[in-house]
Amino acid sequence: MMSRTQIQNRLEELRELLARYSYEYHVLDSPTVSDAIYDSLYGELKKLETENPDLVTFDSPTQRVGSELLDGFDKVKHNTRMLSLNDVFDRKDVEAWVERIDKLLPGRKHEFFADIKMDGLACALIYQDGIFSQAITRGDSYIGEDVTENVRTIKNVPLRLRSAKGYEHFLNGRTEIRGEIVILKKDFEVINQEREKNGEALFANPRNLAAGTIRQLDPRLVASRPLHFRAYDILRDNPSEIPTNMYAYQAISELGLVRNKQASVFSSLSGVMEFIDEWDQKRHKLPFNTDGLVVKVNNRTQYAELGIVGKQPRAAVAYKYAPEQATSVVRDIVISIGRTGAATPVAVFDPVVVAGTTVRHASLHNADEIERLDIRIGDTVVIFKAGDIIPQIEGVVDKLRPKNSERFDFLAALKGQYPELTFERPAGEAIYRVVGTNSDLILKRSLEHFASKGALDIDTLGEKNVVALVDAGLVGDLADIYSITSQELLSLERFAEISAHKLVDAIAEKKTPSLDRFIYGLGIRHVGSQTAVDLASNFQSIEALAQANIDSLLAIDGIGIVVAESILAWFADPDNESLLEKFERLGVKPVFHKSSSKLSGISFVVTGTLQSMSREEAKNRIRELGGIFQSAVAKDTTYLVVGENVGSSKLEKARDYGIKIIKEEYLIRLLAK
Repeated sequence: MMSRTQIQNRLEELRELLARYSYEYHVLDSPTVSDAIYDSLYGELKKLETENPDLVTFDSPTQRVGSELLDGFDKVKHNTRMLSLNDVFDRKDVEAWVERIDKLLPGRKHEFFADIKMDGLACALIYQDGIFSQAITRGDSYIGEDVTENVRTIKNVPLRLRSAKGYEHFLNGRTEIRGEIVILKKDFEVINQEREKNGEALFANPRNLAAGTIRQLDPRLVASRPLHFRAYDILRDNPSEIPTNMYAYQAISELGLVRNKQASVFSSLSGVMEFIDEWDQKRHKLPFNTDGLVVKVNNRTQYAELGIVGKQPRAAVAYKYAPEQATSVVRDIVISIGRTGAATPVAVFDPVVVAGTTVRHASLHNADEIERLDIRIGDTVVIFKAGDIIPQIEGVVDKLRPKNSERFDFLAALKGQYPELTFERPAGEAIYRVVGTNSDLILKRSLEHFASKGALDIDTLGEKNVVALVDAGLVGDLADIYSITSQELLSLERFAEISAHKLVDAIAEKKTPSLDRFIYGLGIRHVGSQTAVDLASNFQSIEALAQANIDSLLAIDGIGIVVAESILAWFADPDNESLLEKFERLGVKPVFHKSSSKLSGISFVVTGTLQSMSREEAKNRIRELGGIFQSAVAKDTTYLVVGENVGSSKLEKARDYGIKIIKEEYLIRLLAK
């Protein structure tokens, strides 16, 4: 949790940086970051201000629509403001918007109008008696820039509106048509290919190029660029002339302007959501860039009745698809040791949605990559998904770097997290590896542990059978044992028909293991059987544990920073993520069994040999009743259970601490249900 001072500092940093980005984007038309990065930082600012409303300042980017205007063009006041829309991001947001409309228009039916949201430069075309007379950019929503001469060069902007039956009234008086000036993706590619041939710097994206072109002072240069105008609204002095938003689209087409053909009207929210889902899949095939849809109340009278709140109309929202870039703050860098002994650094950051899913960590690959990006704990980083699948870190937002940050020392981190291991970096490789191990040896040890009595307790899968399976190439990871067949085992010298079926059946019996045993069996570094019990009790599913963050882990009694980092590193490793997915595909479903609270808070240590049960059985029964099984006597031990052939050290320690010493018979009475 950030302190109030830290929150204030973060707010000031975000406002200053966003103001700079806004100036570069809106005034200079030369942004240094993508829209997704700006939106992500803006979202963080808005969230912090919502949580701390007393820290909102009048000059915050959240308190205004636009920015300053360029001085190269005359400024013109809009007859009707060119408002921005509130963003929504999922079905719940859309449902909440509809509920607000229903409350404001009780008992009134309404249709919804939806269209693709174009990523271009918003512009209003003014026609007087059907003749093109002026073009005005959106500007700050109240005042825009007069770009008439440049827009006149756009070939699909009619200099005279078409005369169409039933739409003649639009040729009388003032008609305003609003839309976006865009450069189509195919044209943009051609422009950049030509610039690359000439050794010129490439343009960042079609939107920036369109905006920069329309603000050129030489209309001849504008005419040489493939600009297109696509209309999305039409305004008249008498609003009743345009009864619905769909009628506006029909009028736009009849008057001779281009508009999107995808626009549709729906009578229900379910129809709107189907439209949204459809275009989430198909939007990349559109000729222009888009980051979402616009959804409006179709009836223009109702639209006007709903009015404006703040700087946005109540009757419309912009549905934003999941960003393909986002920003977050790195909270830790942990190092995972994979099955091959490779040491892989992983950045752990605040949860953020990228390309439709929430991500919390990303591989940093190796020490060289950390050095190249100069990523430090506390940095704000830009995250993207490679191929829309694997989270990656693109870079650091240097302006938000904490003043006291230090470069990440990879070797020091290795030594701190794995003090008993030795690492080397083989010549010609970028990765540090554990000395004295190989992938087969690590797999054998991991599988032995997974099948052991303390973990899944898989009958007949002992050391010799594990060696046979690995050496024969039948298993490449822990999950592979669940796909082994009797026929495959019969090909090995160790197995006959009975023993092969016995092992396959024994493995199949463990497809629904106890969650704590499964966690322990995974072999997560520093996670012993008791810690596995604590993790299972707190998270109750492997999926929830996989999504844990550093704070939720440290909140568990007995888990410190070393153990927490080890858990984060294990679940952040891409190989381990794939392993868990494989377990699921093969039908392995760990089950959480809520334990009794009879022995809650009571801890036991067993010394010597028990007659009625093994030590492992005693441990399991104690834990089933909510007790704590300890391997060594400590000050917080409640009972020392004394069996046969005991040593003197535990007895002496128990007496020194004043711990109650009991015999096996008393333990049996405590365990009785």
